[in-house]
Amino acid sequence: MTDASPAPLRIAMISYYLPSESKIGVGYQVHELANELARRGHHVDVFSPCGPVDGARYGHVHLPLTGSLRTFRFAFTMRRQDLSSYDVLHAHGEDYWMWRRRVPMHVRTLHGSCFEEALRIKGFGEKLRMVALGFTELLASVVADRTVLISPQTRRWTPWVRTVIPNGVDTTRFRPGDPAEKLPDPTVLFVGTWRGRKRGAELAQQFARDVLPAVPGARLRMVTQDAPDQLPEGVTALGRLGDEELAAEFRRAWVFCLPSDYEGFGIPYAEAMSAALPVVATPNVGARYVTDEGRAGVLAPLDRIAEPIRRLLTDAAERERVGAAGLERSRTFDLSRVVSQYEEIYRSANGRVRRRHGRA
Repeated sequence: MTDASPAPLRIAMISYYLPSESKIGVGYQVHELANELARRGHHVDVFSPCGPVDGARYGHVHLPLTGSLRTFRFAFTMRRQDLSSYDVLHAHGEDYWMWRRRVPMHVRTLHGSCFEEALRIKGFGEKLRMVALGFTELLASVVADRTVLISPQTRRWTPWVRTVIPNGVDTTRFRPGDPAEKLPDPTVLFVGTWRGRKRGAELAQQFARDVLPAVPGARLRMVTQDAPDQLPEGVTALGRLGDEELAAEFRRAWVFCLPSDYEGFGIPYAEAMSAALPVVATPNVGARYVTDEGRAGVLAPLDRIAEPIRRLLTDAAERERVGAAGLERSRTFDLSRVVSQYEEIYRSANGRVRRRHGRA
């Protein structure tokens, strides 16, 4: 008998971000994907200007950069890399100059849309940078053999891309906890930045003004690194947390809220739902997709975000109902399922990969 199991692949990943030096969600997702692929026996190397991540199972090729326009310069640096020994190139950015075939299969994941961010970001310079990056995303979708979106709602700027694979969550880490783990005080959890599109400052203001008076003893715990020293009453900034510490915060909280003005996906929403934690969000495109248009969470405009938070903190039956719906929906985003979908795409260039491995 012959062994029909497919040969392990050699996979090169490109990511400007990694958790070692960046809090951007793309870097965390690349880290999780690469780790899971390595667990399955594939050889994975991640090319990045960020340093290696402690405990990573995959290889790391460090391409350090200094100065300005680093994202654009990283793209030129990647163009000069010799990738001829790999079966798959999976880019999460900065591959738009790589139009000549270098590997049997070139996959690009578009993590949202820079054009969408340009509509909302403040400052002319930042808007111009986002527009430029948006055009690189369009070019990348043409350069790659297969382009993947992380949600159907991000198709607005690339309507020709039909493949959707959501971001993945490690459900062995982000999981429902024992009821005894819940904090004694009614607790809201936020994961994001104080400033910018995550709108942590606005959430803290509404919590102190509209939630705390109605729910005495309530607490807002914020996993953020850019909060000011002086915070409103009832608000605590936790700084940056490790993976296990963050998962424990999801299990201990009563409600999760991330009122972003834009998310292409919103990994914290899926992490909260995997922990059966009720999600409250503004109706950005990522939250709409992850919560299935509010059927597995609660969507509300920013100026009324306190209303569902108050309701969930004071209504145990409603918390249980929304948490259960979110947990059921989160199975769509299980990391193992997501990686299996990518493996199918990687092997869709089966003939070219077999020839690479010397199998006629």
